[in-house]
Amino acid sequence: MNNVVLNNSIRFIGLLLLQVLILNHVNLFGFINPLLYIVWVLLFPIKKNKSAILFLSFLLGLSVDFFLDSGGIHAAATLFIAYIRLPILNTVLGKSDFDYLLFNIRSIAFIKALSFITILTLIHHFIVFSLEYFSFNAITSIMYNTILTGIFTIILSVLGIILFTKKK
Repeated sequence: MNNVVLNNSIRFIGLLLLQVLILNHVNLFGFINPLLYIVWVLLFPIKKNKSAILFLSFLLGLSVDFFLDSGGIHAAATLFIAYIRLPILNTVLGKSDFDYLLFNIRSIAFIKALSFITILTLIHHFIVFSLEYFSFNAITSIMYNTILTGIFTIILSVLGIILFTKKK
């Protein structure tokens, strides 16, 4: 087993356990619950097989759904951000800046990395809260929860990436 597979496996299990054992019990102001497990999708190597990230992202989301008893909303949202991750990265970085083999989120400019994390996090959270409320009448609650929970998740994600990943 090579180092990349081992690192991704440990990150997968670690983020899943962090989410279900600790972060699911954090409710700031009664409704802000950080969904930090999506960092695994953000850090998964670009050069790997696309079907592998889709399957593993679905499995990650399904595992979170299992512990939250949320009926598949996290699996759907995580699968969607895994699917659109590469087009978003191409848009944020531009074709000239992007190299599949050497990509590391810590090696790109901070503002571009923050943009990438922010876009995917807000899309993920919007899908989660839209499926949770599942009503057009609750659009203000959906947007409110998406933005506030998204901000908190983005802050924790950036801090976690800075503290726990190597800069190449």
